[in-house]
Amino acid sequence: MKWTNSEDIGIALFEKFPSVDPLTVRFTDLREKVMGLDGFDDDPKSSNEPKLEAIQMAWYEEWKENQ
Repeated sequence: MKWTNSEDIGIALFEKFPSVDPLTVRFTDLREKVMGLDGFDDDPKSSNEPKLEAIQMAWYEEWKENQ
């Protein structure tokens, strides 16, 4: 997965952290969580606020659907 695979990352984050409300996660922590995912393989320097926001929203959609 790359930083631009926001939907795939969002699903993976939900599966790994199902009880975490994604909107409570700071971008610095979100970045660390993403880099810790199995299958994530991208340059840490390539992350930026718009990419992290897209990931957070994709994770939130997964989380919201399962509440």
